[in-house]
Amino acid sequence: MTTTTIAGHPVDVNDEGFLTDPQQWSEDLAPELARLAGLSLTEDHWRLIRFLREDHAARGETPTLRRVATATGTPVKELFALFPGKPAKKMAYVSGLPKPKGCV
Repeated sequence: MTTTTIAGHPVDVNDEGFLTDPQQWSEDLAPELARLAGLSLTEDHWRLIRFLREDHAARGETPTLRRVATATGTPVKELFALFPGKPAKKMAYVSGLPKPKGCV
């Protein structure tokens, strides 16, 4: 684990850059995390980020791509458009959550 500074906030990250303590995340961090992932946040991103945060708090694990699509009614194709390349991984990263189980 490494401590780094993102958007002026010291946070603990793992070797892939994911925050190791979701409590260290704040909405101030998300735009910078998004920028580091090559994204610019829109209200559609924020809707999904808020879902991920709430779902993680309720279930204790990062929701998978399938769960995000099903629970939010967002087509997988749209998730790929909003978070190109590896949407599950990027959604978790920007949301300050661990990488979903099964995500490589």
